[in-house]
Amino acid sequence: MSDDSRPSPPLPRTAAVIPAAGRGVRLGPGAPKALRTLGGTPMLVHAVRAMAASRSVSLVVVVAPSDGAPEVKALLDANTLPERTEFLVVPGGETRQESVRLGLDALPPGIGIVLVHDAARPLVPVDTVDAVIDAVRDGAPAVVPALPLTDTVKEIEPRPQGEPEPVVATPERARLRAVQTPQGFDHDTLVRAHATVTVGGEGATDCAGLVERMGEPVVLVAGHEEAFKVTRPLDLVLAEAVLARRRANDGY
Repeated sequence: MSDDSRPSPPLPRTAAVIPAAGRGVRLGPGAPKALRTLGGTPMLVHAVRAMAASRSVSLVVVVAPSDGAPEVKALLDANTLPERTEFLVVPGGETRQESVRLGLDALPPGIGIVLVHDAARPLVPVDTVDAVIDAVRDGAPAVVPALPLTDTVKEIEPRPQGEPEPVVATPERARLRAVQTPQGFDHDTLVRAHATVTVGGEGATDCAGLVERMGEPVVLVAGHEEAFKVTRPLDLVLAEAVLARRRANDGY
């Protein structure tokens, strides 16, 4: 007879890495994009709170500009964050890929699942965060939240800016998805991907793409329309509207 009274093994600890070392030039001159305010609070703080809202996340590592780690730490210390979640700020690198790797290097032993989240996606709902974590716990080495496309997409032959660009193909929209973050990973798989896959130029902007290049499976879970990336001034207007609605309805 089997003994069903034995305790279940503990769930692997989950940490989130938030690369926030970029300048965000598409939002115009001024402070780095992650430090632009949304509803009076820097977007980075919103993004950290979004990760910490999940009870599965026990550590959040913020990868700051290489010369701005003390300022980012002071910023996080000055804002209310959940007490159950630990926070760590480390200096970043020249590219997003290097910054994520530095965030991974800062993780303590015992982390089994890693989320990588864009600081410029400040309003991702906690249900999306939890769905990604659950899929990794169920055995997927890499998980990405994604949404179906609403626009038709054209593949083109690039031309200098301002010149007409010839269309090469029209991919079948039903087979395409727009990916979001947080992307979730088995810790060892992500570390191995960063150690073995080389991407030229500005480096990898998508950690799941590194895992794909190793031949490991990547699965999608449902994303959320409010997990959009704040990249241009119009995105900031939309984010302010979403935040105002949340505050009016939920006291967010």
